[in-house]
Amino acid sequence: MIAQHTDIPDVLIIEPRVFGDERGFFFESYNQIQMVQFGITDVFVQDNHSRSVKNVVRGLHYQIQKPQGKLVRVTAGAVFDVIVDLRRSSPTLGKWLGVEMSAANKRMMWIPRGFAHGFAVLSESAEFQYKTTDFYAPQFERCIRWDDPSIGIVWPLDGDPIVSSKDRGGVAFAQAEMFE
Repeated sequence: MIAQHTDIPDVLIIEPRVFGDERGFFFESYNQIQMVQFGITDVFVQDNHSRSVKNVVRGLHYQIQKPQGKLVRVTAGAVFDVIVDLRRSSPTLGKWLGVEMSAANKRMMWIPRGFAHGFAVLSESAEFQYKTTDFYAPQFERCIRWDDPSIGIVWPLDGDPIVSSKDRGGVAFAQAEMFE
């Protein structure tokens, strides 16, 4: 595996070493020793798997208490995966990062605690899987509007976005609860 640093400290793009031939491919999607070498020492306690259709936008979600670090990847289709830094003490507070992730490129992203997260589906459908460092706690879940102009995320959508009522009700970045 190779870890690439991003413009936002502590966020990594991880590319596995893929072994392929006429039969197909094999790669390690998680290796604790490698993750520790990349500085990811968190223990994962929950795996999640979602399927969404083209132009679905999910997010921007986070848990203000029981915050979750996430190791995310796409196992079918393609998404534009987005994070927003919500760490008050960070020099990149309010900055966003977007990465195309797909079953074809097999990229993963490490998102430490302190970020809002979301994605938009670019393919006809996509399956998104992620490990979390804490359990889902709906009472602490928060949502920032995916289209907040003060953040300025450029979503590469091919059509009208499909957004849940919960996500349409997200707050503006200026009203969002932040992490210390």
